[in-house]
Amino acid sequence: MDASLRRPPRRPLHGRGSAQAAVPAPRYGLARVLSKAGLCSRSEAARLIRAGRVSVHGRVVLDPEHPVRDGMRGVRVEGLDPAPPERRYVMLNKPRGLVTTTRDEQGRDTVYRCLEGAGLPWLAPVGRLDKASEGLLLFTNDPAWAARVLDPGGGPDKTYHVQVDRLPEPGLVEALVAGAVVDGEHLRASAARLLRSGGRTAWLEIVLDEGRNRQIRRLLDAFGLEVLRLVRVAIGPLRLGTLGKGRWRELDPAERDAQAPPGPR
Repeated sequence: MDASLRRPPRRPLHGRGSAQAAVPAPRYGLARVLSKAGLCSRSEAARLIRAGRVSVHGRVVLDPEHPVRDGMRGVRVEGLDPAPPERRYVMLNKPRGLVTTTRDEQGRDTVYRCLEGAGLPWLAPVGRLDKASEGLLLFTNDPAWAARVLDPGGGPDKTYHVQVDRLPEPGLVEALVAGAVVDGEHLRASAARLLRSGGRTAWLEIVLDEGRNRQIRRLLDAFGLEVLRLVRVAIGPLRLGTLGKGRWRELDPAERDAQAPPGPR
């Protein structure tokens, strides 16, 4: 073949000087975007959107699941560009009988009753305590910090004091650490010890390095023990201390960073 008719070799698709295909940013529902920005709960964001109070790039959007690719860029609430809220970090001593949710469909009292009138911005609970449980519960409008606290691989341990309905048999502490299979899940404590016993009941200290639904109650039930009281007394190095029932306070910067050290900037 005549050399003048040969096709030039194709340029490689990679290497120096080649154009890399841009990876599109992921898209999220508009209500989730507003919530993740720390402006309000997702249910409140959905209400604002359905009421026609939110626009994206100049167009009013009525669908809370409307896909958004640029985060808060171009999003307006009531015609205004919402400023990022000041990040706040709060600990509460949750009383028994309150549910950990923003709004309860059954009309039950929620943990937000304890924060009423405090002048705080909207804060989301970091994890949950069930209605019958008490103790240390965190709130924040910093989703990245909350995700680090809840990270099953690197988040802080949670410590609980648990009153059970009878005196534990010898070997229970070791059995709790070894764990048991409950409903197909292997449930276990990271650490456990007997705090005190007397009469017909006893108090145990149980440490968890993971969070599963009603984990302690289900684990103890597997060994024939009923939980009478369950109080979370610490998350990592942060302890409930003398904070009164139903009272709250803000974390100082050292406490905040001890819970979830800031990631790389």
